[in-house]
Amino acid sequence: MTLATVRVRIREFLEPHFGDHDLGDDDDIFRLGYVNSLFAMQLVAFVQQEFGFQVEPDDLDMANFQSIDALTRLTEAKLAAL
Repeated sequence: MTLATVRVRIREFLEPHFGDHDLGDDDDIFRLGYVNSLFAMQLVAFVQQEFGFQVEPDDLDMANFQSIDALTRLTEAKLAAL
C-alpha cells in the first residue's frame, strides 16, 4: 500500500465529519473543534481495521492522531514494523 493510498483513505474517513471545512493535510483536527473523545476512539478503530495493525498504548499520543499527515506517519511506521 502506498502512502498516497493511506492518505486518501484517511481523508475519506475524516472528511464527512468536517462538514464544509476544507480539511488540509496538516490541519489539527482537535484544534478545529470537530473531534470529541468518542470520535477519537472511532479514529483509532478505523486505522486498526483499515490498515491491519494494532494501536498500542504508546501510540495513543494525540500528536499521532491530530492531522492527516500525523495519521499517515503513524500508519507508515506501523506498517513498516509488520
